[in-house]
Amino acid sequence: MYNTTIFVGMDVHKETFSLCCYSIEKDEFSHPHTTEADYIHVLSYLASLRAALGENVSFICGYEAGCLGYTLYHQLTEHNITCVILAPTTMPVVKGKKKIKTDKRDARNIAKCLAHHDYSPVYVPTGQDEQVKDYIRMRDDHRLPLKKMKQEINAFCLRHNLRYGGRSTWTAAHTKWLRWLEPEGLYREILEEYLLTLSTLMDKIDRLDRRIGELAAREEYCEKTKQLSCFLGIKTHTALAVVVETVDFKRFPSAEKYACYLGLVPGGIQAAQARRGLGSQRRGTAM
Repeated sequence: MYNTTIFVGMDVHKETFSLCCYSIEKDEFSHPHTTEADYIHVLSYLASLRAALGENVSFICGYEAGCLGYTLYHQLTEHNITCVILAPTTMPVVKGKKKIKTDKRDARNIAKCLAHHDYSPVYVPTGQDEQVKDYIRMRDDHRLPLKKMKQEINAFCLRHNLRYGGRSTWTAAHTKWLRWLEPEGLYREILEEYLLTLSTLMDKIDRLDRRIGELAAREEYCEKTKQLSCFLGIKTHTALAVVVETVDFKRFPSAEKYACYLGLVPGGIQAAQARRGLGSQRRGTAM
């Protein structure tokens, strides 16, 4: 039976973790420690704390959402350590005299936020949902070189006065027109290389989309994906992305909260009679 709860703030980075304890009963911080970025060192830190503070101590660890994603969370929970991922935008801003931001201060702030519940937790997906999310994001990353290649081909055609007479570019007719072009000399080889790269990239996107279609057909995703695909402009790729990014739509009490999670809610500043928009305020996840 645990009688005392110690809140452990973890300011995590690629190379190091800064750790700090906070006792809400004593309202004090203790045992600051910096270690290599490995969950094994966190477990060792907790073991040393238990040895120093007694066996009746329980721990609640937390870190801000960031570069480590959910990995540290899963590693700690697999060892029966309670862990929370804090949404940084929901944590209180320290007022008063401005202080220099340090890892040690950040760890202290996280620990205190944990103790006083001054935060909103990040929803942690299942391991499978996380894998599907990463697959979709990997597919989207491959759209960037494809877009770049199309821009290069457009620029090449413009430089050499190769003008397409159709209504829209990058249709089947436009691509066919590009393959019929016969510019002089080395320019022909340049265009052929561009088109070869374009074809390779498009084939890869098609292959990845087929795989996404297979993932969307899984029992746990099929119904929701089909429902979303009924909306105009939402195809399987987008529908599955929405499903795995959201997981449980019921966890949002209103449409406004969900729009905020997606980063679709405009922000603003209002002072006296003046009002100024700030554009969309992203508070959720990348889609």
